[in-house]
Amino acid sequence: MTEPMTMRARLAAPVEAVHRALTDPAELRVWLAEHAEVELPDRYAYWGRYTPEGDAPHQRLLHVDDRTLRFAWTLDGVETTTEMALEPEGDATLLTLRQSHFDFAEAISGSSIRGVLQTFWALSVANLAAMLEGRPLLPRTDFTSADLRGELLIAAPMDKVYESLTDSEQASAWFGYPIGIEPWVGGRYAMGGFESGYAAKVIDLDPGRKMSIDWGPTGVSTWKLAESDGKTKLTFVQSGFDEQNPPYAAWCGSVSGLAELRRYHEVPDWQPIWLPDPTPVA
Repeated sequence: MTEPMTMRARLAAPVEAVHRALTDPAELRVWLAEHAEVELPDRYAYWGRYTPEGDAPHQRLLHVDDRTLRFAWTLDGVETTTEMALEPEGDATLLTLRQSHFDFAEAISGSSIRGVLQTFWALSVANLAAMLEGRPLLPRTDFTSADLRGELLIAAPMDKVYESLTDSEQASAWFGYPIGIEPWVGGRYAMGGFESGYAAKVIDLDPGRKMSIDWGPTGVSTWKLAESDGKTKLTFVQSGFDEQNPPYAAWCGSVSGLAELRRYHEVPDWQPIWLPDPTPVA
């Protein structure tokens, strides 16, 4: 069944700057989409290879004011609704993003492009935060390609980055979700922790430099570390999946998490941008 999806983030910029980033087509082309056209209050459109079903714009503007943006977005023949609301918090802005018609089962199976909605927005908001902080953006997902690979520079020693990628406690902190890791060949890699009931398998390991994890149908994720002018270059690749149905949802989620890995190492007194959803649980 479809569920309303909500995510909240604290962005290091005032409301006016965040609103501009959400509505200025030049800024949208930096963090969100390959192409964007905005003519408020009548038109809000984005499309291109970094957008699910991005062959043409499929958005319809519903409402915009100084604090709220709401638009319809047709995906796989269904009109969904996206809303972004802004709230000032000192010099920062709290962004609440609500997305209708998200079905976790579709994310797992890849049966509909709507399954990417949660992690597409997570990666997009992570890149919005990076742009506002003046950091390089993470690789955006090319929804026209089955070549899933990217690179990221982290201003930290390679041994520290390796430790944060292979230590369960540190990985759980920066990813924002429990991760159980046994950093040896044949070891478990368990999203949700070792008690979650399912674990991927570590199939290759070069201590201090490389790890490959077999996730089954979604393929094998591999990351490698290398020194680069006093920083650490992280290269990450997904392979071994059905190229007719690339695991875009899983890929977007993995890449979005790397934004916090970088901030974990680079931001003094690091705190994640992500905030808990305050909606009461029924």
